[in-house]
Amino acid sequence: MNVMVKKLSYLPSMELVFFRCTVASIIGFTLLKNQNISWIGTNRKLLFLRGLFGTIALYTFFLTLKHMPIGTAVTIQYLSPVFTTIFAVYILREKVKPIQWLFFLISFIGVLVIKGFDARISGTMLAVGLFSSVFSALAYNMVRSLKQKEYPLVVVLHFQLFGAVAGAVFTLFDYQAPIAFDWIYILLIGIVTQLGQYYLTKSLQAEKIAKVSILNYLGIIYALFFGWWLFDEHQHLSTLIGILLVVGGVVINILIANKKNPI
Repeated sequence: MNVMVKKLSYLPSMELVFFRCTVASIIGFTLLKNQNISWIGTNRKLLFLRGLFGTIALYTFFLTLKHMPIGTAVTIQYLSPVFTTIFAVYILREKVKPIQWLFFLISFIGVLVIKGFDARISGTMLAVGLFSSVFSALAYNMVRSLKQKEYPLVVVLHFQLFGAVAGAVFTLFDYQAPIAFDWIYILLIGIVTQLGQYYLTKSLQAEKIAKVSILNYLGIIYALFFGWWLFDEHQHLSTLIGILLVVGGVVINILIANKKNPI
């Protein structure tokens, strides 16, 4: 999804949110209808907050993809697992083993090393990226709060609907018509988004949030690869060191989280 959004970066970010969420909403409605499941849901407040937080996070993330190298934008946005875990302690009363904080810190330092001193990143866009990661974390906590309360596809659909409606309002005032092959990218954005959101929701509802969210760090590696391959975005040695720190922190955290006995 990130790659295709980057390729369409000449379009307004909120217009991309509209297209992405509209296509995904159509898919979601179709799947729910085929399974004879009501899309309305019962936990309206949490579903609304999930949609609100998720849409803000998505819009601000698309802004960073537009104005930064893809690897850097994803790296900054993927600080969200750190914020997710912090919020989960207070919102969901989930416990984190003390030693995990050390490896969260190592992963966080790895993210900062990857970012380095890139002159292509303005202070404003860095702030927007951090803003996106915070709201992503809040959205993930809402998803976790809906565990065993709502069917995963219902949770996903409410996010997509919120984004489609909000995107439509903004697009009325700032619309730029896609051209030719762009419509293929737009369609694929909606399809891969729906797949990603569905399985992310299932994982967040099936496992502790700290275990699931930390895996998001692996997306940094994918982003750096595609940035180099498709957009000729070159990285320095510091990036490789940062990747090692991030992956090391991730793997060790997963091993610790899976141990039955607290450390």
